[in-house]
Amino acid sequence: MSGKCQSCGMPLSKDENGGGTNLDGTLSEEFCSLCYKNGMFIHPDFTAADMQKHCIEQLKKRGMPGFMAWIFTRGIPKLDRWNTGTP
Repeated sequence: MSGKCQSCGMPLSKDENGGGTNLDGTLSEEFCSLCYKNGMFIHPDFTAADMQKHCIEQLKKRGMPGFMAWIFTRGIPKLDRWNTGTP
């Protein structure tokens, strides 16, 4: 386990649900609950750029300045979901 969601980059330790869920109901060790539920991505049609935009919007809604939100999301295209065809 990398310690961060391989879809959005959020630290899995910050996920209030402990992670997303696999199809069998077990916790995912790769994806957070904001990205992955019941073995499926919540936003299956997103590209890495779409995910970056979505995350920036969500972080800004929580009071983070736009520049900081961009900094936090710039590594998204390097995550496994966007590079290995993971589920």
